[in-house]
Amino acid sequence: MTADKDWPSQPVNVNDSEFQDFVNKYSKVIIDCWAPWCGPCRMLGPVISELAGAYKGKIAFGKLNTDDSQATAMSFGIQTIPTLLFFKDGKLVGREVGAMPRQALEPKIKSILG
Repeated sequence: MTADKDWPSQPVNVNDSEFQDFVNKYSKVIIDCWAPWCGPCRMLGPVISELAGAYKGKIAFGKLNTDDSQATAMSFGIQTIPTLLFFKDGKLVGREVGAMPRQALEPKIKSILG
């Protein structure tokens, strides 16, 4: 397990080549699949940043630009953004589609990742 000080307190930008290493590095990971032109993605961005700080040491947050990392987006069947991918011990365990406020997202995080 990664030491607490090594967990990011802000979302980490990941791409096709870094994605699997990032997901495998931490026991619990949420990847925000987004694109710069997507309005709902821009609304969700600050929520993800807030959560990354609040859950430091428990959940690592990554951001995958689907325009720049199409291979990874396609491998997970991302058809709508924003999409959040939830990983536990390197395995996909859930997904949520659409922008939502923190108070709606947090219960989903707790139910999926525990």
